[in-house]
Amino acid sequence: MAQHSTIEWTDVTWNPIVGCRKVSAGCQNCYAERMAKRLAAMASADLLANRNPGKKAAYLHVIDRRGRWNGAVFLDVDAVREPLAWQAPRVVFVNSMSDLFHPDVPVDFIQEVFSTMASCPQHTFQILTKRPERVVALDKRIIWPRNVWMGTSVEDRRVVERARLLAKTSAFIRFLSVEPLIGPIPRLPLSGIDWVIVGGESGPGARRMDPEWVRQIRDRCNGLRIPFFFKQWGGTNKSATGRTLDGKTWNEMPALAHLSNVENSNGHRSLRRRGSAHSRKTQNSRGIPKGLAANSWPRPAPSLALF
Repeated sequence: MAQHSTIEWTDVTWNPIVGCRKVSAGCQNCYAERMAKRLAAMASADLLANRNPGKKAAYLHVIDRRGRWNGAVFLDVDAVREPLAWQAPRVVFVNSMSDLFHPDVPVDFIQEVFSTMASCPQHTFQILTKRPERVVALDKRIIWPRNVWMGTSVEDRRVVERARLLAKTSAFIRFLSVEPLIGPIPRLPLSGIDWVIVGGESGPGARRMDPEWVRQIRDRCNGLRIPFFFKQWGGTNKSATGRTLDGKTWNEMPALAHLSNVENSNGHRSLRRRGSAHSRKTQNSRGIPKGLAANSWPRPAPSLALF
């Protein structure tokens, strides 16, 4: 079941996989780990009370006794086909509680997830990974639908190579999530990138983000006419710090699937394999459709939000 999300750049989350392993400094205060710890505790309480924990039981497999990721992943086979039942267009964050390209996720499972996304051209699917090297390794084995946006996280200059790796993939839309931004990235690689999100860390132990770090990236995006989305300043109370930058709310993003032409002239959905024609068109990075802003989307009430 999709979970309505309060994340500013998406509508719902879809988690056919849960569980992860920390790989870099951006993972230090992982929000998904905190939520997984809570869900695992709830599942344990349900079991002790002879109640059915439902999908919460999955988190018992991926959280250790200290409430940390144990490095394992849990594949929710029943969840893979869920989007097929959603008729109205949605923006879907794929695996907010894991990483589709975690090394322990089987290739055939990844391909099954992509098959589902290809079968739902009315939705826009946003995948975010900290392992773009595996995306590159599997690129020839993936069929890339136009409605799938592939992103990678870049939290500081130590991991900027992720952006260059992402640019090697055959995804139609490639984006960077520069969140949590924990250090300056004055030369963020943007060749082949269609969208950039920037945000500060939030929650317990949140590390401070310098406004100049944000402006450096915003100005670089503006100079290259790449859509820029500022998500939040963060902190221990992100509602108090807000998300305006220099007096403006930055909600730029590429056109969503249901607003784009996702069929070719023959009426067939357009798919791409690595090696096919892939010129870096400016359609998605040189002009945001008027009125297409995160705060203009028809959003459902976030009563089922997991974070």
